[in-house]
Amino acid sequence: MRQTARGDGAAEPERGREGLASHASRVAETVPPPSRSDIALVIVTGLSGGGRSTVARALENVGYYVVDNLPQTLLLDMAELTFAAGGAARKTAMVLDVRSRAFSTDLPGAVKALRERGFAPRVVFLDADDEVLIRRFESVRRPHPLQGNGRLSDGIAAERELLREAREQADVLIDTSHLNINQLRSRVEELFVGDDSRQLRVTVLSFGFKYGVPPDADFVVDARFLPNPYWVPELRDHTGRDAEVSGYVLGQRGAVTFVETYARLVNATTPGFEREGKRYLTVAVGCTGGKHRSVAIAESLAGRLREMRLPASAQHRDLGRE
Repeated sequence: MRQTARGDGAAEPERGREGLASHASRVAETVPPPSRSDIALVIVTGLSGGGRSTVARALENVGYYVVDNLPQTLLLDMAELTFAAGGAARKTAMVLDVRSRAFSTDLPGAVKALRERGFAPRVVFLDADDEVLIRRFESVRRPHPLQGNGRLSDGIAAERELLREAREQADVLIDTSHLNINQLRSRVEELFVGDDSRQLRVTVLSFGFKYGVPPDADFVVDARFLPNPYWVPELRDHTGRDAEVSGYVLGQRGAVTFVETYARLVNATTPGFEREGKRYLTVAVGCTGGKHRSVAIAESLAGRLREMRLPASAQHRDLGRE
């Protein structure tokens, strides 16, 4: 027999369950349904030998479901499957391989189709110098997938032309010429871990001019106007990460003003970059060898940007190369 309400105010069990169900229904009505733009969708492409496998593993480390060697023609289908899976695959990365015969030259068109369907994909393009790519292929004794009967350089040239437009329109360009596996993994993890993907992230990258300017830099900052700690015997073997060198560099006339000026410049440009859809900004800080001045300035600049509430991290491309 069903219980009735008692004089002591105890709720009727069935009515209590109905009330909970009604409350849950009202809450569900107030929560907006997930949209395709809520999916953190990353597309990884680039030159063979550029480091796609390392990037794929790094994305797995920060919680992405990674689909490797996906034919480009299946991008939209895979994105829809990701959306249908709900929260189980909210962060998904698709790695495109030129070796797939379904690969076409119209990656920008495929990305446009994704955006028209409501997705917000981010394209990561991996590049490297020809000489570096040749060394990497020779070290594993593999031919280039587009080499055919020609030389390694022929295959690389053909692939560059095939991916030229995709490179130009990528959201993130990473040149891996001077990055080892651990450095590349660290950079990818810092770019994609945790923070709101819609907020601009800044990488302050120190480098040595004698090793070349990073081709993926959005800003290039020259710290060679400051005295070089290399010529101070007690500082020569230290780096810009050490307090002795950092104090020496930042104690020079104009150094702190230099950092503050560039921090304000970067901070002033971020709203415009965000309006244009850019999500990753690289500020390259150079000195002669990338060991002392650029490292100290990069660390200080990244810290100042964080004080301005910008997600910023310092990385050091050439530290340890001397």
